[in-house]
Amino acid sequence: MTDRAHAAHAEEETGVWSGSWVAERLGVELAGDEALTGLLGLALRRNPKRAHLLVSNVLGKHVPQSPSVVYGHGVALGRRVRELLGAEAAERAVVLGYAETATGLGHSVADGLGPAPYLHSTRRAVAGVARAGGFEESHSHATSHLLLPQDPALLAGDGPMVLVDDEFSTGNTVLNTIRALHERYPRKRYVVVALVDMRSPADAGRLDDFAREIGARVDLVTTASGTVRLPPGVLEKGQELVARYESPAADPAAAPTTEATTKAATEAATEPATETAGGSTGAASPGSVERVDLRWPHDVPDGGRHGFTAADRDRLESALPGMAARIAEALPARARRVLVLGFEELMYAPLRLAQALEQAVGGDVDVRYSTTTRSPVLAVDDPGYAIRTRLVFPAHDDPADGPGERYAYNVAGAGFDAVIAVVDSAADTPALHAPDGLAARLAAHVPHVLLAVVPSYVPHTSHAPQAPERPPMLPEPLRGPAFSSYAPDEVGWLLQDLSDVTLEAPTEEREEAIQSGGAHYAESLPVEYQPSEQYQELFHAALESSAARLARAVGAVTEVVLAERSPRPVLVSLARAGTPVGVLMRRWAQFRHGLDLPHYAVSIVRGRGIDANALRWLAGHHDPADVVFVDGWTGKGAITRELATALRDFEASDGVTGFSPEIAVLADPGSCVRTYGTRDDFLIPSACLNSTVSGLISRTVLRADLVGPHDFHGAKFYRELAGADLSPAFLDAVSARFPDVTESVDAHAKDLLSADRTPTWEGWAAVERISEEYGIHDVNLVKPGVGETTRVMLRRVPWKVLARAGTGADLDHVRLLAEQRGVPVEEVADLPYTCVGLIHPQYTRGATGADGKAVTL
Repeated sequence: MTDRAHAAHAEEETGVWSGSWVAERLGVELAGDEALTGLLGLALRRNPKRAHLLVSNVLGKHVPQSPSVVYGHGVALGRRVRELLGAEAAERAVVLGYAETATGLGHSVADGLGPAPYLHSTRRAVAGVARAGGFEESHSHATSHLLLPQDPALLAGDGPMVLVDDEFSTGNTVLNTIRALHERYPRKRYVVVALVDMRSPADAGRLDDFAREIGARVDLVTTASGTVRLPPGVLEKGQELVARYESPAADPAAAPTTEATTKAATEAATEPATETAGGSTGAASPGSVERVDLRWPHDVPDGGRHGFTAADRDRLESALPGMAARIAEALPARARRVLVLGFEELMYAPLRLAQALEQAVGGDVDVRYSTTTRSPVLAVDDPGYAIRTRLVFPAHDDPADGPGERYAYNVAGAGFDAVIAVVDSAADTPALHAPDGLAARLAAHVPHVLLAVVPSYVPHTSHAPQAPERPPMLPEPLRGPAFSSYAPDEVGWLLQDLSDVTLEAPTEEREEAIQSGGAHYAESLPVEYQPSEQYQELFHAALESSAARLARAVGAVTEVVLAERSPRPVLVSLARAGTPVGVLMRRWAQFRHGLDLPHYAVSIVRGRGIDANALRWLAGHHDPADVVFVDGWTGKGAITRELATALRDFEASDGVTGFSPEIAVLADPGSCVRTYGTRDDFLIPSACLNSTVSGLISRTVLRADLVGPHDFHGAKFYRELAGADLSPAFLDAVSARFPDVTESVDAHAKDLLSADRTPTWEGWAAVERISEEYGIHDVNLVKPGVGETTRVMLRRVPWKVLARAGTGADLDHVRLLAEQRGVPVEEVADLPYTCVGLIHPQYTRGATGADGKAVTL
């Protein structure tokens, strides 16, 4: 079957293009190759910036498809890459796929290319496996990609690298990846592979420009190309449609088997439902759930998370017929339409099992393949709409980013007689089998559910990357007054002094470089904000009104640390927001218990991890089990996850155990940690200013030309700002209230110690929702909480501020900054935080006017 015939397969089944519903109502048009409408359908999601969503008919993610069609597209692309590279270069290539959507596609491309080893990025950190790299995917719900090869040499070669994604849209993800990898493993040639190239004319030339910049060749191979044409007013029409169909009062005839985003509809998913979307009619009774033993070969990885070699491929090919036969034997005798359902990143193993099953049963059974996903999409039961139905269930693999909803599309109502759910053993948890879990959701709509568990591959530790040789001595911590305005016993800085280096850049230039993938935020510094007299008055007023509240939170979190973590903890604050809190905790321990606790400040950088040399110094001078990491507050929990991943990497690389990833914070409005003084989102005055309330120290810097492999991360000491320094005043104002709050601290600490403080990660869920609702598609640009919003106003290019309706003085300083920078403040009724700052999405310097104020989109 040709590519064009494959692409048209979805239309042939119904005679209706699965994008016609959206196209007719919104006037959206796909322009380009004839094959586009066969390859892609359209759907909607709640999104003020982009109303439509492209849905692939041949990827096997949202739309159940013949496994031979899905696999055939990937293999065909791999063969085209082989022709492009030539046999000799193809033998030296390595293929990299993107999690979660393109893990199976990338693996199929590798099969078509030949003996090339395959690796896919992952969002699942694996204990004992060190990162060989990572990058950010700006448009995704979950942005951080990890590279965890069992053999680090997989990425170290100089042969061509083939990068595979399902859709090539702006090119940002590819640029971020190539830049991150090229810094560590430079090579002369890259090939980008995608099912469709949907770049706008403005983005079309960026790849060539980038290739010239890095001095490498970058080719693009796709099945089809085109663009999306949008009429005026499409956003408003799309929002109105989504609101209508998401409403609990929506016309039931429009989507009788969809599960809307309302709680009631989600809970109803376990009840019998009427199937009308191409399947049986009448009341469906819950089906059975049984296990089938695949006898998966013990020496074959479940996918490319840690690498997949030609030898692995050979062993899998030999085992597939037997595993397919065992599935076929377990199917009910009358099954005529069967779905093999994969699980998020686990796409390739289910795909190949489905393909082998398709061959085993011949034409007697219609075998389809799709997978579950993290991505929320509106479902509408119409032949001209790509997402007919959806099943909603909680995550069941203990994800690193916390609990959340997951989805299976076009399964309910599709007339399947049986579903084979294929998960890895890490996901075979009680949550999978709970009353609201995936197994129950499937059984409510399909008569027979088979569960096939593939063992999660655990890399051999003997192949773990070896730590390079280190110098025998690391420098002693920097201390005031030579570095910082803090007293020398208050904190030791495990940093190097970069005060004589010019690192500052205009905020607008930094924002453009960061969002374009041209630079990491830690490679430069913003120009220090100089507060106006009115703003300083707000700071002093806020400090006066909140000092007692701060003192109670400081005392409570310190008491919890002393009771649960260590009787003599080593406080290690995350510079710089955590440092004033660490100093205050140290002062409380002295005041209340006569303890003289050591306190250090270290650097942690999102996407780059914690300073490993600082960890080595700490491990050489203290028991890692006594170390308590301290920060000011949590937002969405990004640093919490960053620390946990970095410590796992450090344990794998250095063999040092005992460091706990649990952070102690003053305030935990995001519900991301167990150790906190309060979960209220209130104004912490130290968030109002930059260095002038943090010992005159800049935020930390990590740049390859300044920080070598044996150096601490860097920072600057702004000695010239001594006249404006409020650091001692802030500390003294809070610690002066310690005697007044002792009783209330004792009571509050007692309540905390007896309470269930398990993180719910509700902050992360709120950030994902806001990212979608406001069309940002990058959780890194959504900064929740008073502290993070203040940082946006002082350091980044703000777009708008969301404020909880009725919030008073806690937001006076934010409102003032917003007025000064021309940023709108939008009141929101159901905001879980006091406020949320939104960084200007897709920022360029053209996004500000001549007066320097932000332009509202």
